[in-house]
Amino acid sequence: MIYKNFKDLKLSSLGFGTMRLPNKGQNGDTPIDEEETAKMVEYAIKNGVNYFDTAYGYHNGESEKVIGKILNKYPRDSYYLATKFPGYDVSNMDKAQKIFEEQLQKTGMEYFDFYLFHNVYEKNIDPYLDEKYGILEYLLKQKENGRIKHLGFSAHGSYNVMKRFLDAYGKHMEFCQIQLNYLDYKFQHAKEKIELLKEWNIPIWVMEPLRGGKLAKLSEKQEEKLKEYRPDEETPAWAFRFLQAIPEVTMILSGMSNMEQMKDNIKTFEENKPLNEEEMKEILKIADEMLKGNILPCTACRYCTSHCPKGLNIPELLSLFNEHTFTGGGFIAPMAISALPDDKKPSACIGCKSCEAVCPQQLKISEAMKEFSRALS
Repeated sequence: MIYKNFKDLKLSSLGFGTMRLPNKGQNGDTPIDEEETAKMVEYAIKNGVNYFDTAYGYHNGESEKVIGKILNKYPRDSYYLATKFPGYDVSNMDKAQKIFEEQLQKTGMEYFDFYLFHNVYEKNIDPYLDEKYGILEYLLKQKENGRIKHLGFSAHGSYNVMKRFLDAYGKHMEFCQIQLNYLDYKFQHAKEKIELLKEWNIPIWVMEPLRGGKLAKLSEKQEEKLKEYRPDEETPAWAFRFLQAIPEVTMILSGMSNMEQMKDNIKTFEENKPLNEEEMKEILKIADEMLKGNILPCTACRYCTSHCPKGLNIPELLSLFNEHTFTGGGFIAPMAISALPDDKKPSACIGCKSCEAVCPQQLKISEAMKEFSRALS
């Protein structure tokens, strides 16, 4: 197992994300298959994994209970446990103390090694920063009392949202968890987010390294091309090798759902084999190929915004439209759109096509707004 230094700790480079645990449910993700999960945890620990990531809402609240129950069978100093304050739901903002105490009780822990502000994004950035809720103050107090060892945040929001959070709380943040993979390096502006965190000297924790499984298998032609570079490397491993080439990355979380995935990932992390410059160019070229034809090629020139009678932020809306279209749904776009006032959402488009008259790319923006509105509803 590869290890990375974080302060005075040695963390396994691969972390076990517990959002997609094996389950027995016919529909949904509960009940969790505790027996199979216990076997996976045992295999992970025996093979050097020492970081486990859970959250208040994973598996309808059951993930914290199950992973805590299983980990309590091992010496407390043999693993690191991370969980998060569920601020993705703004109704929780005034419940920091209640929820934190509940999380300790659910997991059976006396402290959390890592604790995060969960999912900083467009809708919750203002409440997160509102001093009347006292969230930061409370969490810093728990850190002072030894019940939180390290404090950080995760973010699915835009670069600007992350910058606002860091400008306010950055001096207290020890790590940041972002969605990072070779597809989102450009698509979700992860490259710029890396640079932002680098300015703050904040190490990166990675979520969605395989983009929800989309990078586990490529087209036959693309996989053949990768084999020319690394004949013995499996396709999913390329996503991890890409991340190993980014110096700012400390922790790579993988939401493993079965033992086969666990064994494959641990085998990959037996060695540090980052992509070289030529291989990086090839994998990013493949990312471009995956996006081509599936998204609208908006260059954010903003000619359209000066001609929109409704004052819509069309480039930002098209970026979210592309995310929603490529992903086939998901939560990122609806989450961001929900933060907008009604008169700035895609549904506010009146289809006048003034934007299209000045678009250098000749994009059918009005059709995209109509389709986006239909998809969101």
